Amino acid sequence: MKILVVEDEKDLNHIIRKELEAEGYLVDVCFDGESAYDYLLMEEYDGVVLDVMLPKMNGFEILKKARSRGVQTPVLFLSAKSGIDDIVEGLDIGADDYMVKPFAFQELSARVRAMTRKKAGVRENIYRCKDLAVDCKEHTVKRGGNLITLSPKEFSVLLYLIRNQNIVVSREQIEANIWDIDHDSYSNVIDVYIRYLRKKIDDPYEVKLIQTIRGVGYVLRADE
Repeated sequence: MKILVVEDEKDLNHIIRKELEAEGYLVDVCFDGESAYDYLLMEEYDGVVLDVMLPKMNGFEILKKARSRGVQTPVLFLSAKSGIDDIVEGLDIGADDYMVKPFAFQELSARVRAMTRKKAGVRENIYRCKDLAVDCKEHTVKRGGNLITLSPKEFSVLLYLIRNQNIVVSREQIEANIWDIDHDSYSNVIDVYIRYLRKKIDDPYEVKLIQTIRGVGYVLRADE
């Protein structure tokens, strides 16, 4: 899952990024409102942690403009502005949640999980496709009740596929959501990880979930 963190205090930005990365998120960061607005228009995120008091454009302005352009990315305001009027305004203009600084990271992490589940349309931490279940909190995978051991990268690829089940995704889309910008996009690493996943979650079972769409990419769905 990809999260955008917008916070002009660089030390705090760094801490939030590292904590979220430790929980398995892919994190982009920026430090001012104009950059944040550009990021939201150019990239698809699973959620945004957004400060209110930012240079160049404040968080409320960013969200208003983004929503007016049709951007529906979930947004969690994280701000020192603690007045009831501020919280109400943030929620009324389209934020999904509002937290006041100082904060406990454990709570922020829980709210980020809830925010990303909301986008994906699930009410729990578990994504399902037929008899396959992927628990994104516990980082466990089961098929037909059998526990399947995956490497961190295998888990990330499978999580992206199951979050987009029944939607054909390209190799480039998978790479963009799993690897950072320094990754060699011309390698066949996605095909390699798809083979690893098929061996573990498809080969032992009659119904094959991972399907190849020639010339396009892959889709996770059960055969009709």
